[in-house]
Amino acid sequence: MGPSHSQKIIAFTEIQNNISAKKSVLCYGHFNVIHPGHIRFLQYARSLGLHLTVAVIGDSLIPSAAKKRYFSQGDRADGVAAIQYVDKVIILDGFSLNDLVSKITPKILVLGKEFEKNRELDLHPAIENIEKNGGKIVYHAGEVHYSSADFLHSSTQDIEDERHEMFHDACRRQSIGAKTLVDRIGKFQKSRILVLGDTIVDQYVACDAIGMSAEAPVLVVKEIEAREFVGGAGVVAAHVRALGASCTFLSVLGNDDNAKFVKQDLEKQGVTTYFVTDPSRPTTFKIRYMVDNQKLFRVSRLKEHTIEQSIEDELISQLNILAPEVDGILVCDFVYGVVTSRVIKEIERLASKHKILIFGDVQCSSQVGNIAKFENFDLLCPTEREARIALGNQHDGVEWVANKLLTQTGSKNLIVKLGAEGFIAYTKEATDDFISREHFPALVSNPLDVAGAGDSLLAAVAVSMCSGATLMEASALGACMAAIAVQTIGNIPVTHQKLINYIQEMEKL
Repeated sequence: MGPSHSQKIIAFTEIQNNISAKKSVLCYGHFNVIHPGHIRFLQYARSLGLHLTVAVIGDSLIPSAAKKRYFSQGDRADGVAAIQYVDKVIILDGFSLNDLVSKITPKILVLGKEFEKNRELDLHPAIENIEKNGGKIVYHAGEVHYSSADFLHSSTQDIEDERHEMFHDACRRQSIGAKTLVDRIGKFQKSRILVLGDTIVDQYVACDAIGMSAEAPVLVVKEIEAREFVGGAGVVAAHVRALGASCTFLSVLGNDDNAKFVKQDLEKQGVTTYFVTDPSRPTTFKIRYMVDNQKLFRVSRLKEHTIEQSIEDELISQLNILAPEVDGILVCDFVYGVVTSRVIKEIERLASKHKILIFGDVQCSSQVGNIAKFENFDLLCPTEREARIALGNQHDGVEWVANKLLTQTGSKNLIVKLGAEGFIAYTKEATDDFISREHFPALVSNPLDVAGAGDSLLAAVAVSMCSGATLMEASALGACMAAIAVQTIGNIPVTHQKLINYIQEMEKL
């Protein structure tokens, strides 16, 4: 077994010998809240050598005005020491990076990719010192990936136990208790939400796997049963209503049987609906063929052209009627033509006029969209891939991508979804533009159906914030909401009582 967390941590003044190995690597930073971006960065750094030392900036080096935004040097060092790839953590309390470099002479200094073009002045002496002694400077953000390999190293139960502990740690850092979350849910019924976006009907077809065709290498299945669910922006509206908030749904449907199904299903769930009929397109319909809980493939029946101006006019007219009566607007863009630039501009205008919170999400799994088209929203909720597509950046770290997206869009808050690694929530402080962040893990390690995770997360966060919750409180609720959603096949709305029950169970763990 390796050393404990505390055994890895030493102060600069405690360094007695040159701790560098033949292939020693050094990293440097504040490491205020450890998240998957840091894990990738440190894992990559460790792959370059035999010994990884991480220098944590001490409390005395943090400007006085910013100190309240940072955890103590001991807490930050302990967070870094908990990472298995890290061999030693040195707290630089009153000492510079160059002081450390002079003492331990690392062979490689790894800095974030963002430092390659924007080098901080206080790093120059250390960089020059390392290069003078034959060392190397590497700028890298870690390997970008969109899936997790945790299952190769731990059991499902161990992974979930670890994630539950990470969730509790995040809540403790943000001073969020179970009672606070349940109290927030109790206020949901006072919120009035308008959801606008593309409607999808999702059909799940359960099949028996018969085998491989003898005529061609084609998998042969036999259909057993099919079931339809309202998806797309429609299921976001259903989640909002099931959580207890009043919900109005505004969308475009075709002139077909699927449109009738959507209307009947949502009205049955208590969602007030306003639909504009577009005879030039069918209601988007997706079929997923499954054997047990494994998806084989998906077939989509849809038209992706932008809606005509007359239909756009109807949407905007209805927006102007509904907006004064709501607390928040959720824009769910699946890039099938409903959410036009003109509709977005009108939402931004109405939000400013009526003091409405606005939330934006773009689905780019099988189509191309751009989350950066939403400007001055209260929250954007992209996946990491979607954020990188918007910025045209595949190499810098998650932290740089998030900060850049916040700046470029003018969004007040941001959630970057990381798939199996959960998500990171970022909020910009109103007083000094300091960006606080927190990582919330995915609480279920072996989900049945991840298709609705993002929809349920968005609904919970939006309803929470419209009910007065902070982004971090809303994010904790959203993490629990998504955990419930991925444990069932198909888009089944999660009720406020299920959410309360889940939170109370989590408190016992």
